[in-house]
Amino acid sequence: MKGAPYNCDNTPIYSMDMEDNVLGMAQNNGSILINKNISPLELKNNKTISHEKVHIDQMKRGDLDYTDTHVIWKGKKYSRSTMDEGSKKLPWEAEAYKKQ
Repeated sequence: MKGAPYNCDNTPIYSMDMEDNVLGMAQNNGSILINKNISPLELKNNKTISHEKVHIDQMKRGDLDYTDTHVIWKGKKYSRSTMDEGSKKLPWEAEAYKKQ
């Protein structure tokens, strides 16, 4: 017997105050935070949410984790103080930008 013919996504998404240059953040608890000042066009196009859902999937796979000071990608630690977070050159971001 095959599964249900529909896709059920129950990812909690919260709108909140964030820094101007931050559109969204995937959280370790499986939720997504979205900047409450995001443009209606960006929200309608769903790019930020789909991008953050890739990060949620990366965390579920065990490839991505983070602390206040580091991002851990496939076992390798990257210092948050020395990286350009959100850069398309970071491996976890490259995947998210490609799939968004």
